[in-house]
Amino acid sequence: MKNKEAACPARKTSIGGQALIEGIMMRGPKKSAMAVRDPKGEMVIEEWENTASKRPAICKWPLIRGVFGFIDSMTVGYKALMRSAEIAIDEEEEEKAKAEKKAKKEEERAKKNKAPKKEKNKEKDGKKETDTLFGVLMGVASVLGVVLAVVLFIVLPNYIYKWLESVIPFLPLENTALNSLVKSGFEGLLRIAVLVGYMALVTLMKDIRRTFMYHGAEHKTIFCYENGLELTVENVKKQRRFHPRCGTSFLILMLLVSMFISFFIDPIFILATGSEAHVAIRSVIKLLLLPINMGIGYELIKLAGKYDNLFTRIISAPGMWLQHVTVLEPEDDMIECAIAAFEKVLPENEKKEEEKTTEE
Repeated sequence: MKNKEAACPARKTSIGGQALIEGIMMRGPKKSAMAVRDPKGEMVIEEWENTASKRPAICKWPLIRGVFGFIDSMTVGYKALMRSAEIAIDEEEEEKAKAEKKAKKEEERAKKNKAPKKEKNKEKDGKKETDTLFGVLMGVASVLGVVLAVVLFIVLPNYIYKWLESVIPFLPLENTALNSLVKSGFEGLLRIAVLVGYMALVTLMKDIRRTFMYHGAEHKTIFCYENGLELTVENVKKQRRFHPRCGTSFLILMLLVSMFISFFIDPIFILATGSEAHVAIRSVIKLLLLPINMGIGYELIKLAGKYDNLFTRIISAPGMWLQHVTVLEPEDDMIECAIAAFEKVLPENEKKEEEKTTEE
């Protein structure tokens, strides 16, 4: 088969992905698939049908679809992340179990007073307890993560600005509109600073850096396909790693949209009640406005992935800058995982087109 280096006419795809623990998940129009490396370095591939395509038509309307899309991505992404962790843990437990089983058999031969069947059941019970404990711990960690995110990105910025008003003489400003603009701008920039700082800190961890390298493999593979090239490790490595449809860009867009919407909270609240919203009420309002932020952010990210013009480049710029932290250059075995997962979710018509391209 001849490797085609020259790019075919550019093509767009709705396929997106997510970096996992030692692997990658890809989501196509109808199917999703994940390819994960186990501790032995072997690739484990799993695939399943998407449930989003079975929702009512209203769930696919502009703005509304963003909320359902975000929730669906978080749900599926979390399950895939946990499954990728299980693959590694299961393999490790299996190796430990084999070693323990071997030791127990030797002990049985020496003492001749233990039944193999009983030991096997004990081994299964131990594995079941480990899986249950792991599930509980991950569930607790997820809840704590959501609470921490609400505190850091919604509650904390509001209270910090409220504190600044008490120590800086000229705050709050007399002009309501200007004061609201300054407040929403400060809170928005603080949220972005927290996000960037957090991403930079976790990159210092070896396991997270590897996950960000898988993130790079995901982007490069999608770019390789969109550029009309055969999906090989060599072709994928040549692609750029920053993609406008990245989840990192979506997070930044949500924060920017939230900053813009926050500008209207105080003026509207003053018109309705005659006084400025209390900091706690303002936090609750921002929490309730999250679906609107998701909807607008989703539409903007889809726009950026579909078109390449001045406007889409401007709205993509902040996310592309942050991708320098969250998207790293991958290794060859990581790219192989990305290609394997991507090919599993390609629609049949696009798969035939891909086969035709590689044969030319």
